Amino acid sequence: MAERNMDMNKCPMPVQDPDVRNKNFDEVALGYTYDMAVNEARRCLNCKNKPCVSACPVQINIPAFIERVANEDIEGAFAILSESTSLPAVCGRVCPQENQCEGKCVRGIKGEPVGIGRLERFVADYHREHCTDAPVKPEPNGHKVAVIGAGPSGLTVAGDLAKLGYKVTIFEALHLAGGVLVYGIPEFRLPKAIVQKEIDNLKAIGVDVETNMVIGKVLTIDEIFEMGNEAIFVGSGAGLPRFMNIPGESLKGVYSANEFLTRINLMKAYRDGSKTPIQHAKKVAVVGGGNVAMDAARSAAEEYAGTTAVDSVTAEVDPELDESPAHYEVELQTAWGEFEYLVDAYTGKVLSGQKDLLAAVSASNETTKPSGQKPAPSGTVQDIGYAKAKSIALNHAGLSENQAYDMDIELDDEDGKLVYEIEFKSGGMEYSYEINAATGAILKHETELDD
Repeated sequence: MAERNMDMNKCPMPVQDPDVRNKNFDEVALGYTYDMAVNEARRCLNCKNKPCVSACPVQINIPAFIERVANEDIEGAFAILSESTSLPAVCGRVCPQENQCEGKCVRGIKGEPVGIGRLERFVADYHREHCTDAPVKPEPNGHKVAVIGAGPSGLTVAGDLAKLGYKVTIFEALHLAGGVLVYGIPEFRLPKAIVQKEIDNLKAIGVDVETNMVIGKVLTIDEIFEMGNEAIFVGSGAGLPRFMNIPGESLKGVYSANEFLTRINLMKAYRDGSKTPIQHAKKVAVVGGGNVAMDAARSAAEEYAGTTAVDSVTAEVDPELDESPAHYEVELQTAWGEFEYLVDAYTGKVLSGQKDLLAAVSASNETTKPSGQKPAPSGTVQDIGYAKAKSIALNHAGLSENQAYDMDIELDDEDGKLVYEIEFKSGGMEYSYEINAATGAILKHETELDD
């Protein structure tokens, strides 16, 4: 047994210098060296009750793999990891170990917990860089299973079933497998070459991956069963954003984190010459303070200057459409205090108040009208707003905002009644709606094939 390391603190993780990493998208954490990993592994007490294992969602035998590292048997450690996880290089980087295995580590009671995630990453990276043996294909059991979605859950299910001898086919809607691992988590936290290598390992043990397969469009569930699959796992993910339904969400330049990160990560919009456009700005605000918000803020900081993370912004909007010029009185409550603005109702121009990004983002959704829209008629005192009307139409059609295109919205006065006329297209169909501007009631809707 290796001699224990009773240091109260983790071995520090080598990282890029801040003045270097702020100019690139390369991975920030550089990973342990061999000696660092062995030294950190020797901090593990190999507890009898193993609380770290019970806190691991996939029940990895954590003390056992760490003991192998402590004894410098890295391939043995990888074999133990592989019994429970198909994505060790990914999980070692992005799993929230601080709330799971490391959160229960006994060493953390009077000091820092063992760097379990860092050791998992080291073992997976060492195996990838040094092992040249092809993975062993399990003996087939004669059964077929389909997996819809090549994100973390789909890949995990596919790997576990393949190890049991099932013939597994993954159907992925995007052109690359990986799900949120490729479109959501930035390169500087999870290099895409790492994700691809994990997927290649699954292919090597017999998993088939079919991309550009939108199930329900290209194939139906019934057709997948007819292909000989005895079961189907649906891991379609959480790829669509959830908006806060606040004024200003539909303004130009307001991105959901999903769209912004997809453009950056999957489509490489940060690269010179990228064919995927992204808006460049001198100042960016990020609403939120979690992992996704921090990923967006860091990505924006690489692209732009002056990025600010905003934990919450509350807006109150009072329309004054009868005055000249017609305007909105906007009051913002933010972490920095209260701000008041007057915003032109038809041009979106800030007439008075601090002219910063918060005014543009939090002003009423009526402040910037799509081209071709008519000014609100005089006398308007109640109006659900363009964003709410659009949301009503999309919800009725069963569509998300990013599924609709050629959106056109006009506010008309029909016999003294304000009506939103909305037209858009999606999936080869053309939709039209008339919505009461005061109540949000759908007065008329039609759907027809798009010529």
